[in-house]
Amino acid sequence: MERVYKGKTKDVYDLGDGYYQLRFKDDVTGEDGKFDPGANTVGLSIEGVGKAGLRLTAFFFERLNDLGIPTHFVSADLEEGTMTVRKAKMFGQGVEHICRFRAVGSFMRRYGMYAEEGQPLDSFVEVTLKDDDRNDPPITDDALEMLGILTRDEYRELKELTVRISNFVKDELAKKGMELYDIKLEFGRIGEDGRVGLIDEISGGNMRAFKDGEQVHPLELERLMS
Repeated sequence: MERVYKGKTKDVYDLGDGYYQLRFKDDVTGEDGKFDPGANTVGLSIEGVGKAGLRLTAFFFERLNDLGIPTHFVSADLEEGTMTVRKAKMFGQGVEHICRFRAVGSFMRRYGMYAEEGQPLDSFVEVTLKDDDRNDPPITDDALEMLGILTRDEYRELKELTVRISNFVKDELAKKGMELYDIKLEFGRIGEDGRVGLIDEISGGNMRAFKDGEQVHPLELERLMS
């Protein structure tokens, strides 16, 4: 297999038959040894977090497929820590959609003059470019269209999908006594028909959840969901 992408938390291999294989690592994003799903650098390694992330990702992607929400997910091998997906083309060099239910993290760093830590937000969607050198800058729908990354129709479709998927995840976590504060999603054009759908993963490594006033560790989140 040819490795086509080396990521912070996953590596991607071309299976040569129209499918990719994602191999999950035990690395998570953060700064100064602390986990932060909004960070764009690897902050620390946690033994077992890769397979835990895969297990949770498989759970959510299977449920989303059942709901008719398009994803790239095909199957997962939990023992090997790998996931088979349909090939997908990123928007530009990668665009991320963050859905926020409470004001924390980078939201407070940007808007702290007007916001209070932890204040409720109404499924606020923030779009950022995957660009480590520029600290994943936020971008508007106007700029996305002008730069040829997304059309306005695609922007609206992705925003609606982000809100729908994020609220689904939020409701699932609530069943286990957790509150979702924010989640980071990624979309692409999937397969030969180029249908817009969810790619990458949904795990404790790309969301911030709290239980009884304390942030839930990615491994603990997976344990609570199982």
